[in-house]
Amino acid sequence: MTLCDSSYPRKLAFHYLQDLQKEFERLDNSLVEKITRPYSFVKFDGVIGSIRKQYIDTRTQANLSKLNANRKKDLEIITEHISEILQRKRNSEISERLPATTPRTASPVWGSPLLEVIALKWTPITTIVAVAAILLWASLVLTDNFII
Repeated sequence: MTLCDSSYPRKLAFHYLQDLQKEFERLDNSLVEKITRPYSFVKFDGVIGSIRKQYIDTRTQANLSKLNANRKKDLEIITEHISEILQRKRNSEISERLPATTPRTASPVWGSPLLEVIALKWTPITTIVAVAAILLWASLVLTDNFII
């Protein structure tokens, strides 16, 4: 935990804490584990002070580059998300246009040329036979001499 002015950039405060953590990890763990009171950190005052000096002025080049690096990462993430959204939109527009421009193909069985030839040849014959069968049936039913 760190205390700083409200105008101090939050990301720099987190970088400060991360740098402190790295320094404590470099030190001997047995020294860090022996600490039971906050006053025991006086031994590490030199390390904490040197890191603190790096972060006092927010306008130094190193601090500005840390802030800009985070902003660049955020910008890259946002740009990536927007490009994904645009790509999805393009794909949906293409898929919407595709069925409208290309005619729908019939199934290979029902749209075959051989079936068309057979239908053109036999449709009139089948129609004539069906009409004749209906007329024959109607004439037999309507006559009184129907004997089976």
